[in-house]
Amino acid sequence: MSDMSWHLPDPETQPEFYADVPTKRLLAFVVDTIVIIAISLAIVPFTAFTGLFFFPVLMAVVGFAYRVITISRGSATWGMRLTAIEFRTASGERFDLGMAFAHTFGLTLSFLLPLLQVISIVLMLTSARAQGLSDHVLGTVAINRRAAT
Repeated sequence: MSDMSWHLPDPETQPEFYADVPTKRLLAFVVDTIVIIAISLAIVPFTAFTGLFFFPVLMAVVGFAYRVITISRGSATWGMRLTAIEFRTASGERFDLGMAFAHTFGLTLSFLLPLLQVISIVLMLTSARAQGLSDHVLGTVAINRRAAT
């Protein structure tokens, strides 16, 4: 029995925590991408429109900051909150700034090296806890949030 099994929901006895998580992560990614594009477009006029020449870099920087800030403040991006999922560490805790940075850095590496992104997607679709590559490396999971009582 691993340490993770003591602090996180067991996918065999509590599958509801992991139900539809890959689909929700994809939807959250689409929502977050739209938000990042909107923020990036709002910044362009403040660069005297030179931001259009390096728009992909601007989006990467804005996306990195957006993800680190939103994940560190609520253990989920706005898209993840919309789809009712959140990240948890191996000890079951919400993400702090350091873990949000590490997870976002892993995601960024996956974007830079498409093979890593493919591996991450395959892992999300086949692992019991629907963990991506960054999740496996960091010992983190994305789970369905508990309903407010």
